[in-house]
Amino acid sequence: MADPITVAVLQARLSAIAEEMGEAMLRTAYSQILNSSRDFSIALIDAQCRLVAQADHIPVHVGAMPWAAKALAARFPDPAPEDVYILNDPYRGGSHLPDLTVFVPVFAAGKLLLWSVVRAHHSDIGGATHGGYNPGATEIWQEGLRLPPMRLTENGVLREDLLEMLALNVRHPRDFRGDLAAQIGAARLGGQRLAAVVEEFGADVLQDAIEAMLDAAERHARAIVAGWADGVYEGEAVLDDDGFDRTDIVIRARVTKQGSDLTVDLTGSDPQVTGFVNSSHANTQSAVAMAFAFLLDPDLAKNEGAFRPLTVKLQEGTVVWAREGAPVTMCTSHCSNEIVEAIVVALAPACPERAMGGWGRRLRIALSGTDPRTRRRFIWHMFQARPGGGGSVAGDGYSTIGEWHSAGGIKFGSLEVAETRFPLLFETHEWRPGSAGDGRHRGGLGAEMRLRVETEGQAVANTAGEGVVHGARGILGGQDGAPHAYALLAPGQAPRPLRSKEVGVPVPAGAVLHIRSGGGGGWGDPARRDSEDRIRDQAEGLA
Repeated sequence: MADPITVAVLQARLSAIAEEMGEAMLRTAYSQILNSSRDFSIALIDAQCRLVAQADHIPVHVGAMPWAAKALAARFPDPAPEDVYILNDPYRGGSHLPDLTVFVPVFAAGKLLLWSVVRAHHSDIGGATHGGYNPGATEIWQEGLRLPPMRLTENGVLREDLLEMLALNVRHPRDFRGDLAAQIGAARLGGQRLAAVVEEFGADVLQDAIEAMLDAAERHARAIVAGWADGVYEGEAVLDDDGFDRTDIVIRARVTKQGSDLTVDLTGSDPQVTGFVNSSHANTQSAVAMAFAFLLDPDLAKNEGAFRPLTVKLQEGTVVWAREGAPVTMCTSHCSNEIVEAIVVALAPACPERAMGGWGRRLRIALSGTDPRTRRRFIWHMFQARPGGGGSVAGDGYSTIGEWHSAGGIKFGSLEVAETRFPLLFETHEWRPGSAGDGRHRGGLGAEMRLRVETEGQAVANTAGEGVVHGARGILGGQDGAPHAYALLAPGQAPRPLRSKEVGVPVPAGAVLHIRSGGGGGWGDPARRDSEDRIRDQAEGLA
């Protein structure tokens, strides 16, 4: 067995490799969704398809990657050392179709040792609507290109015919090619760095160290869970609708805690729906792992060992495990957020000092139009005006931090850069007073934004998300955060409220998108809030 010092050195080394891969991805990607909003994630996965290391990016991505590795291993049991592999199919370990996952294998003495993995959200993936989200989809084939595990190279040489086929089926092939090249480059960089580690320490030492890392994370996680009260706990979370005929769709979590083991049973959740808020199996497994991770210590290594105390029970045909063919593009946000919320609500009585109020829900806008400065078509994804995070025992929630599924990993980037790159003018972008759920510690505030669209001619918007009816959940007596309120203010027209799932909304040149995002849920009894905190909120105009 590797000695403890070597294990610590290698754990830090693997984490550093994942972080360096992320920096390479950030600096070489073409599209705004990646090089500004950072909607990508990095993982190192071993030959047994176990998560070994990750960087701090998007939690809901990473938890699904081992399932993608399993699908890849089933299709290619003997991967070639020089080749690059790719997939995006949600029913084969993908998150949703816009997220492409690139794998580079790392060998030692002819034996597969690790996978260097990059998952990235592309700005378009074909399908019936621009931007990768189709609220009108009733089946996955209406959502975009669907890629099973496949070789992107042969003997290390890029398959230009395959790349041309992929690029031909998306709306902005230049960005697609550039972003995919960035993924390949970042994954190959990880492979090179891992090869250097093997050369320096040897494959046997590295493998022994990995086992020690996983075992240490398991011991740490079990020690935490063992301190929670034994029992059977139940929690629910509710989605607004599926965009069709279903409203108030319920996720039900029944959580059994015994000793250092935790079983999360979601089989009582509502049946799958017509619209795209269904979840695939891999995405739900990731959401459950994410909820568990949020209740652990921040310094605990989030690898496969940390999740060994966790058992997940699902029922195919429910909204948390849709049968193959159902639309699922929204699932990385919703119902992921609601899965996390239901589990945290359930476990709050068992570990109140670790539970937190609900984080705001995702409601995105994808805008397509022509930039009058360049006469080029563009797709812009709204990452601004993020919702607030939940309050906790540590204090008030973070304002405009975003949603649970990304845990602050997605950024909205510079407004000035966005105005330079797109025909947009941010008239206001500030906190939304009164949006936070009250509590002993209130939630974080959402945002209020007025965005003027300065396109040549009419643009078209799609909305995709949740949280217009149900706000972020308050916990342990805390109040819910305010729901979203979006509107289109077109010249000479009455304000038009925007629903959370719309396709093809006309946006005239000069129109303003008035965005008011929801706040986070409160933690604890509002009657116990410090009076000085209330005075400060009033003085700062936040209440």
